Amino acid sequence: MYEHKNNLIEGFTEKYNVHKLVFYEETNDINVAITREKQLKNWRREWKLELVEKNNPQWEDLAI
Repeated sequence: MYEHKNNLIEGFTEKYNVHKLVFYEETNDINVAITREKQLKNWRREWKLELVEKNNPQWEDLAI
């Protein structure tokens, strides 16, 4: 989290200046995590926004 928040890693967070964690899911199985990430990446933006709003309506930074 520290590296992303401080632009120490090249990629999405640095390019788009995104530093707030507003949604996450936990699992003990890496294969489940990878499958879920691929699923969410294929979702429409509207669906992703609804998922965040449902779980974090104030858009609080969950990394704190």
